[in-house]
Amino acid sequence: MATAERRAEVVWNGDLQSGSGTFDLASSGAWSGANVSFATRTENPNGNTSPEELIAAAHASCYAMALSNVLHEGGNDPEELRINATCVLDMGSLKITTETLDVRGRVPGLDADGFQQAVEQADQVCPVTNALRGNVDVRVNATLD
Repeated sequence: MATAERRAEVVWNGDLQSGSGTFDLASSGAWSGANVSFATRTENPNGNTSPEELIAAAHASCYAMALSNVLHEGGNDPEELRINATCVLDMGSLKITTETLDVRGRVPGLDADGFQQAVEQADQVCPVTNALRGNVDVRVNATLD
């Protein structure tokens, strides 16, 4: 069976509250030296990122690819898909509790019911959704433009 492996590297300095780190998307080199700290999770990120934002980005991009493929296989190539992902960290339990995908699509020749069916099918085949399922409440809201 074919597999794909991707790597990210993080260097962390200091304790949780006052420390900070940098990360690199090591496999692609697409992002290098990005800053991350505990404050980016709980306060104004000031141009830095957080694990939750990275999970949201990974989920949105993966879901867009899954939905695009489902639509294509159904004979309805999308003109545009916009996925807005929101990842919620509960600071009390230190657990990611909810991931919400707000999906908007322009798909010529497809009605709202057909789009909803494709959205539900994409939810089943998206690798990131499947990684989160059972641990995180994943919600998908869909709108056909």
